[in-house]
Amino acid sequence: MAPIANTTTGQLQGRERAGTLLFAGIPYAAPPVGDRRFRPPAPPEPWTGVRDATAFGPQAWQGNQMLGGMFSQEAPDNNEDCLSLNVMTPACDDALRPVLFWIHGGGFEGGTGATPWYDGTAFVTRHDVVVVTINYRLGALGFLHLAELGGEAYASSGLNGILDQVAALRWVRDNIAGFGGDPDNVTIFGESAGGMSVATLLGLPSARGLFHKAIAQSGAAQFLLHPADAAARTARFCEALGSTDIDALLAAEPAALLRAQAGLNAAMMAEALQPGSHGARAGLGLPFQPVLDGVELPEPPLDAVQNGSAAQVPLLTGTTLDEWNLFGLMAGGDIDPDKAVRRIDRMTDGRGADVYDVYASARPGAAPSEVLNAVITDIVFRVPAIRLAEAHGEAAHPTAATRMYLFTHASTAFDGKLGSCHALEIPFVFDSIRRRGVDFFLGHEPPADLAADMNAAWAAFARTGDPSHAGTPGWDAYEPTTRVTMEFGDERRTLADPMGAERACWDGLL
Repeated sequence: MAPIANTTTGQLQGRERAGTLLFAGIPYAAPPVGDRRFRPPAPPEPWTGVRDATAFGPQAWQGNQMLGGMFSQEAPDNNEDCLSLNVMTPACDDALRPVLFWIHGGGFEGGTGATPWYDGTAFVTRHDVVVVTINYRLGALGFLHLAELGGEAYASSGLNGILDQVAALRWVRDNIAGFGGDPDNVTIFGESAGGMSVATLLGLPSARGLFHKAIAQSGAAQFLLHPADAAARTARFCEALGSTDIDALLAAEPAALLRAQAGLNAAMMAEALQPGSHGARAGLGLPFQPVLDGVELPEPPLDAVQNGSAAQVPLLTGTTLDEWNLFGLMAGGDIDPDKAVRRIDRMTDGRGADVYDVYASARPGAAPSEVLNAVITDIVFRVPAIRLAEAHGEAAHPTAATRMYLFTHASTAFDGKLGSCHALEIPFVFDSIRRRGVDFFLGHEPPADLAADMNAAWAAFARTGDPSHAGTPGWDAYEPTTRVTMEFGDERRTLADPMGAERACWDGLL
């Protein structure tokens, strides 16, 4: 018999899949179309009868995402009516299980909660938790700042993608008990732009109380636009679109918006590599980011966390060892040491030679491109994660523990050139390493014990706020004096201030 669940807007029919119940394509907000384009999400609309929830909903409008194919993702439909979520659960009963709420990455321009890597079967069947994955608005439709063009009604348009996530969390609060989940034990987790979203939600007043634990993977609180910068990008976007009229923006075809996005993206990426640019520190050309609008987001999330906004929320955060290798491999090309130093100069206010020497000394025999990749890894990912952990630990201690991890397992794909690159940890967290096509990214025979241990750690954290279990012994809280970090690699072990000399390079800079 097909499973039926009750929600505040009507009944849903799901399906059984691999020992779990799946309810897919559930609307958590009204379609953001027509006059609702660029507006905050509105409550979902009720329906009569039993709604089919056996197929994933369309993804947010986005351009061609090369990483989607790498993630074993078939090309789904793009649609502006994209605000849906998916629930995987052991049973629709009253067991009040922990809830894991996943926010996908993709640079705030791509991705979907339906990606096969995000299959929650292992969490559900092994650890008796409920998994929720979501879609949210991306690119211009989710993050274009229109306060100057559209007035008060669009004051928070630069945060719409984040506000969509809040709407999905409200849906979970109001409905997840009907799917066997506990609305008072919700853990948000995400990677890359999803991790940045998690960090933003930690500082967002309207999200307070909607989640109780947080995991930020390879994304922290550093990607944020101030209104003046956001307005300048909006002006450039409108120039590419060919109109600055709010009515024209409301009427534009999504394909036209995507073309304007692509033009802005290319221009900003080129500028990020020019002399005088701070490159990675400026977001490496990432056009769409959460905007500090002064309304929904009154202060930078890192400041809010420092000031105690998440003092009651246990935090787990970390990165992979070689994040930038993925992007460096796509860029290709060898460089000499002088060129590497010049690039680092642009990111460090002229300290390129000193920073290069520190990183090169720790990597005897490494090519200049490898040293540069390590530097950018730390600028864009690892040091911001450390800053988030420091801010949270200072404000939350001893209320809620902060924990740090470092993923070091190296892919054997592409002749080992990826190393432990960006996004590599995701199929280990979900233990989806056996999914079709994953070996394209992970290489052959990825270690099953590592996937089992990471999956168990994330589930333990969701249940209790402590990721420690038999496979991760001695995982103490992260403190500035000890900087205890759990390594997920060929073995699971705790490290004290890993790569401390490199971390110290950024004191006063990042």
